[in-house]
Amino acid sequence: MNKTKRKIFETSMKLFAEKGYDATSIEEITATVGVAKGTLYYHFSSKEEIFNFLIEEGMKLLQNSIDIKTSKLNNYIDKIKAIVLIQIKIVAKYENLISILLSQLWGKDEKNQKCKQHVFEYIETIENIVKKGIEVGEIKEGNPKVIASEIYGLIASTLTYKQKSNKDIEIMNLYHEFEHTIVEALKEK
Repeated sequence: MNKTKRKIFETSMKLFAEKGYDATSIEEITATVGVAKGTLYYHFSSKEEIFNFLIEEGMKLLQNSIDIKTSKLNNYIDKIKAIVLIQIKIVAKYENLISILLSQLWGKDEKNQKCKQHVFEYIETIENIVKKGIEVGEIKEGNPKVIASEIYGLIASTLTYKQKSNKDIEIMNLYHEFEHTIVEALKEK
């Protein structure tokens, strides 16, 4: 991605997260980036295309990180630990992306449906790991859909924790908390 496209991408992400998708205009994006509309339209045909690119690239980053890390691990509890740590890191580093995703999960517009689809596909990745962990006896019996949704939802809620505490996320401290509350609860005794 060239420098201008990256700047449009990052600025749009920040504005969408702060003001919301609907309240952010192309004019505001171009003014904040410091480029002409023609330059923006050279890289993206519309605000919708910027939004779609943002969501797809962000979820691809998360999914690729999870796939690479979990493929190297044999134990399903270790895979869940890896998912927890990676998701916390993504939430901390890409807070704006996660804010956008979470704010757009509800509704019937195309952008809402895309966000929902990407989040559900990601949760399905966790669900498949949980399911296999249950099958081999490493994870205690339970509903894999519910467990996977809990894992995703609890970690996504770190944004609420961050806003409430008004502090940056301390990744390893938070990881150890989630390791204790999530991972330990999943272990087969």
